[in-house]
Amino acid sequence: MMPCGCVMPLPNLRSPSPAGCSPKMWAGDCDFRGDVHIGSLGGSSGRLIEKKGKRGSKMVLWVFGYGSLIWNPGFDFDEKILGFIKGHKRTFNLACIDHRGTPKNPARTCTLESEDEAICWGIAYCVKGGLEKEREAMQYLERRECEYDQKISVDFYKDGDSLKPAVTGVLVFVSTPDPVGNKYYLGPAPLEDMARQIATANGPNGNNRDYLFSMEKALSNISHEDDSIIELANEVRKVLSRSEKITGSDISLKSHTPLVHLSALPEGTVVDSR
Repeated sequence: MMPCGCVMPLPNLRSPSPAGCSPKMWAGDCDFRGDVHIGSLGGSSGRLIEKKGKRGSKMVLWVFGYGSLIWNPGFDFDEKILGFIKGHKRTFNLACIDHRGTPKNPARTCTLESEDEAICWGIAYCVKGGLEKEREAMQYLERRECEYDQKISVDFYKDGDSLKPAVTGVLVFVSTPDPVGNKYYLGPAPLEDMARQIATANGPNGNNRDYLFSMEKALSNISHEDDSIIELANEVRKVLSRSEKITGSDISLKSHTPLVHLSALPEGTVVDSR
């Protein structure tokens, strides 16, 4: 996923936007079908549905998860596909201030940034069943991903076929990489500084390090580890280990993945990523 990934009940149409989130990103104040690109299997061109929509359309909603949505989607979907998108890399440059962190001590969570030769592995989720089901999924996602300020459309490729997209017009939540214009974008930092921030950030829904370790484990489970995530996670473990030695506090790493060998989540396990 997406930045913090907390599973929560689907909101009502006119529920207030969550704390720290821009009202313009709140699904209760817009018709998501006017904003979302959707696609179909088999390489057919994606298209933008007009706000009025076409009830007879066979097009369906596809959403790409590259962060917490990989292991904890939290919404009702009909199909999921393992694969990747091109031209984007996963970074831990997005702030989370109301779930895994606070405004004074923000957490670092995933976003995507453009890079010509990069690919990013994740899961594409398909939502079928008509306008109401799509609307419920989008309302949930708009609330969960409120710290992202962009929704973009991408081509999605299945494992083993990097030439022809399996799905086109797939929706992805991303953040503008501009620390001046985007209050949630933290930007890159030295590895040690990022590790200390992640090791110490906590919020109402848990701590930042568990989000990172869950991300690392989820990518291992789909057999597409991200070297940058592994490096960052191992640096966080070093910070936690030093803190335990200095303070004498009982910071157990037993529940976290070890430095090299990652264990799979039990079948059916749902992890609260926030």
